[in-house]
Amino acid sequence: MMNTKIYKAVHGLAEKLMKAASIEDIAQFSSLYAELKAICVDNENTDKDHPVQWETLADFTEELEEAVAGYAKALEKSIAINSKDHMSSIAFSMATLQIELGQTDAAIKNLQNAKISANKIEDKEFKLEIDELLAKLLAG
Repeated sequence: MMNTKIYKAVHGLAEKLMKAASIEDIAQFSSLYAELKAICVDNENTDKDHPVQWETLADFTEELEEAVAGYAKALEKSIAINSKDHMSSIAFSMATLQIELGQTDAAIKNLQNAKISANKIEDKEFKLEIDELLAKLLAG
């Protein structure tokens, strides 16, 4: 279970980051990103560590390779707590970036894992999105 105070902080930073990105305020974005990263680093390997912080950080990481590494860390943490929701959403996000990077095999593997994790979740539209992207990649 994620600490409520941290969840609110991460959620609040995500909203501010989106706003800064939409108006292309680079200085504000960088400052907020550093703040979010500090939360992740400070909580890492403590009882306050949670995949949501790392997934959010990866969502706002500009450099694709670095974002993929961030999602990998988030995925590891979601597997550790066996959170199917996070396992599927993180693997999906990671796969979309891997496609952009031309890492098709890795993307397929992540989508196959996302599909397995998504078996247990309610979101039918998301499951369909996973299936469609996977089918597209497998068709080449």
